[in-house]
Amino acid sequence: MRVERWRLAGLIGAGVVALALLLSMCGFPSGGWRDDSRGPGEVYGTPRMPGAPPRPELGWGFTHTQLSADEGEKQARERAADALSQRSLPQNQHIMGWGADNPEPSPGRYDFTALDSRIELVRRTGGTPVITLCCAPDWMKGGSEGTTDWSKLETAPSRAHYKDFARLAGKVAERYPDVRHFIVWNEFKGFFDDRKKRWDYEGYTELYNLVYDELKRVREDNLVGGPYVVMDSVASADSDHASAVSGDWGSIDQRALDAVTYWNQHKRGADFVVIDGASYTKDQRLLPDEFAATEKFTAASRWVRKETGLPLWWAEWYVELSDENDQRDGWSERHRLAVHATGMIAMARGGAGTGFYWNPQRKGEECAGCLWRSTHLPDGGRKLPILELLSRFGEAFPPGTRHERVPVSGDDRVRLLASAEAILVVNPHDRPVQVTVDGQSIELTGYEVRWLRR
Repeated sequence: MRVERWRLAGLIGAGVVALALLLSMCGFPSGGWRDDSRGPGEVYGTPRMPGAPPRPELGWGFTHTQLSADEGEKQARERAADALSQRSLPQNQHIMGWGADNPEPSPGRYDFTALDSRIELVRRTGGTPVITLCCAPDWMKGGSEGTTDWSKLETAPSRAHYKDFARLAGKVAERYPDVRHFIVWNEFKGFFDDRKKRWDYEGYTELYNLVYDELKRVREDNLVGGPYVVMDSVASADSDHASAVSGDWGSIDQRALDAVTYWNQHKRGADFVVIDGASYTKDQRLLPDEFAATEKFTAASRWVRKETGLPLWWAEWYVELSDENDQRDGWSERHRLAVHATGMIAMARGGAGTGFYWNPQRKGEECAGCLWRSTHLPDGGRKLPILELLSRFGEAFPPGTRHERVPVSGDDRVRLLASAEAILVVNPHDRPVQVTVDGQSIELTGYEVRWLRR
């Protein structure tokens, strides 16, 4: 779904070693370079240990990407941290890429400096930390030891190095004992079989099982999930690879469903199941429109829940078409917020208890869909509307919420989700509408997202 290249490519071995020496002399935290491949993993910082056993559903949060609130102007970083601290949100971070450096540039030689910084941010803001175990160091996928070619980020480890990747996952789990939720890999990256024209779900599941065993060895109550496959969809039931999971929005690619089925049947165990996807089709169509297209999330969620019987996580979701640079800047922020709220309603209706918004932070003034104003600006760090939506949605509809039916009249396209205490109402029109919701007569402005108390 994304082709993101976040680091300068082609670091040569000598350059990496020199950088490592410089970092160690500059007094960076214990996450710097060291060789601890044979001993027990070192614990970083002061973990915020959970006071109760971890639960398999976390609610609604976000994923840190290349830029986040651990860098930039000091006061802006403090404002962003304050915004994130107002309500505990689950926060997801990858171990390599998307803001994290190569964690093991050569066998047994670790560099967790960048990952430490992200975990420290999650701890400082009171979030629930989640780690996505992706991606793999170069030497595990045919590259040279001590080098990092970021253009190969999305290459899967070779089968000969599956156990090495599992050991790295164990080191990460030992280093951050307060992290109890782990996602194995990301979007089946590098696991497509070009010869068979389908996902290599056998290879992925072999890797998953080794990682699962290692994480449970480190701590029995670590919670682990997969397969994090993309729920791609095609526009027509007559299209190649169309499945029976379909609607006006299109049909989910049967190959994605096959990957979930195989993983579910052959996994060693799992505490939750992870998927992601977009409301639009593979050929970039929102059918029949951007709001109704989100019904795909409900259909996909219900199928996965029925197939696996596991708590469901959406690792990413997308509702706005992207350009050739994977940027989604076409809508106003009000329009964007309304469609995202509708997408979250659709996922919740399908039975999802956890979702992570992919945060597209940038350095400049303009940042469509960002959670906070860039911390690289002197006046940055201020909470933006989608962060408010995530926080409010998580508070109103935590995992286990019983969704209730409420009467609505005046416009049958209005979207809503209700609990015993709150109702979220979304106007899918760019014009005002008058509706009656649960006995309350209200006027919604164009693309308004309105919260009601019951």
